[in-house]
Amino acid sequence: MNNGNLFIVSAPSGAGKTSLLKALLKADDNLVLSVSHTTRPPRPGEQDGVDYHFVSVEEFVARAGEGAFLEQAQVFDNYYGTSEESVKSQLQSGLDVVLEIDWQGARQVRKAFPEAVSIFIIPPSIAALRERLGNRGQDDEDVIERRMKDARKELSHYAEYDYLVVNDRFEDALHDLACIIRSVRLRLEQHARRYAAALQEMLA
Repeated sequence: MNNGNLFIVSAPSGAGKTSLLKALLKADDNLVLSVSHTTRPPRPGEQDGVDYHFVSVEEFVARAGEGAFLEQAQVFDNYYGTSEESVKSQLQSGLDVVLEIDWQGARQVRKAFPEAVSIFIIPPSIAALRERLGNRGQDDEDVIERRMKDARKELSHYAEYDYLVVNDRFEDALHDLACIIRSVRLRLEQHARRYAAALQEMLA
């Protein structure tokens, strides 16, 4: 069985990354989202082991010390990390894996998996981003301003990625993401392995 592809998807908070990935995963049975570990508390409706593996700071630090994380980062005073063992297991089973991580984590993953395909999602404008953050209704004004500051920092790293997707109209952005996934699956090296027997027969 061929190993799956590894995709990195990053975006500033409020760009719509999570909603886009949920729709993408729902439509693609061979695409899975790596469930990260985090020390932040669950938000309403989030489930442990589904949205994140929610752990204490002590447990996270212990796992990090054991080298269990493929990447790890501190965001908004909380820690996030991706289990290397879990990612490798999914890839070896032939699944395509998506890492929903920030630019710090993306840099770490590229060192271990230089073949990973990275995608950066941006809003159509900074004004649209602020409006989306305000419409969430989850944060007060001080938190929104802090998220805007961090969003600008995240946006400054867009050029480190392979693809740029603008989330202006949701359906268009979703289509762009699906096209990127499909184009990677159709690359010569991977597709030729999948159809090696047929190609050999044609060339005999």
